[in-house]
Amino acid sequence: MKILVLNCGSSSVKYKLLDMDTKTELGSGGVEKIGMKGSFLKHTRKDGQKVILEGEVLEHQTAVEYILGVLTSDEHGAIKSMEEINAVGHRVVHGGEKFNSSVLITDEVIKKIEECIEIAPLHNPPNLAGIHAIEELLPDIPQVAVFDTAFHQTMPEHAYLYGIPHSLYVKYGIRRYGFHGTSHRYVSKRACDFLGLDYHNTKIITAHIGNGASITAIENGRSIDTSMGFTPLEGLMMGTRSGDVDLGVATFLLDKEMIGSKGLSTIFNKHSGVLGISGISSDMRDIENAIANGDEKAALALNMYEYRIKKYIGAYIAALNGVDVIVFTGGVGENQTSTRQKVCDELSFMGMKVDAELNTVRGKETLISAPESTVKVVVIPTDEEYMIASDTLEIAEHL
Repeated sequence: MKILVLNCGSSSVKYKLLDMDTKTELGSGGVEKIGMKGSFLKHTRKDGQKVILEGEVLEHQTAVEYILGVLTSDEHGAIKSMEEINAVGHRVVHGGEKFNSSVLITDEVIKKIEECIEIAPLHNPPNLAGIHAIEELLPDIPQVAVFDTAFHQTMPEHAYLYGIPHSLYVKYGIRRYGFHGTSHRYVSKRACDFLGLDYHNTKIITAHIGNGASITAIENGRSIDTSMGFTPLEGLMMGTRSGDVDLGVATFLLDKEMIGSKGLSTIFNKHSGVLGISGISSDMRDIENAIANGDEKAALALNMYEYRIKKYIGAYIAALNGVDVIVFTGGVGENQTSTRQKVCDELSFMGMKVDAELNTVRGKETLISAPESTVKVVVIPTDEEYMIASDTLEIAEHL
């Protein structure tokens, strides 16, 4: 069965076509700058060759048409016609409390996703645009929604509720939802397969760290706590997001800067984090280069970034009453060896030890903890697209 995975953002559509019978990637890429000047499609062919195709793309349906055209083209495609696509899986960022698993998309499901727009105004509308585009272009193909928030619906009330009047939760659904759920689910399961452990009898902490970052505590296959909250702003310091901030700072800035709620959101989401502290970049490669040249603010930004990771892992060890496995994934987690080393070294009091030689790995499944370590530490590259395709396959096969 051939499954197309779509991840629609506000100005982009990422895609991957997978043959689930042979577990091979037939093509992948993304359309960037939708609705802006300089739109282009970057495509990786089945043979690994990369091509960039430029053209005006004004909205998401045109982007999806463009993608389908490339996938079926004689020169760059991997299939002869769109009829070879058996199902489409969509990443949907927010399912609220309405969805705790992936679902076949129906009119009722679309209505419920629309109801979540109020709490995810930046993410759910483009996700829906992708769904509607496939409805128009491939009307007879089953579509599946895979939610970022679904995996975290197992959190207990004491973990997901905020200490605000309960009436506000009832009225507006204000609570911690968590994100990156598809990634946390994939790498936690994959880590147990890799290590030969029983997923349903293991305590795992997954650290999805990159420009966006979150950490999740998983007990016996269930998310019991995660660092992101009502929005992806809460938790770790990230590339451009502040992470945890005293709410009093927000009200203080509203009064002092007279910027309004949208301006405040822009500060915390776009101009804070590693970028805000360093004044250089949100990219850790740029930060490491700046540190090598003696930049003190860059060093401070990295120290803050790593400190928050250690602090959350420590908190989740307490929440789990111990931990068996720590998983590093995401752009930084998979590739920045120094961050993994530092975080684990500062947790050595509990017998955690990373093997310095094994830890030189980048982007490859590897056990990096030393034999004597009381906790297994692994690097597992995330594959959210494969997880989405797997869920889509499971649902489509039973139609």
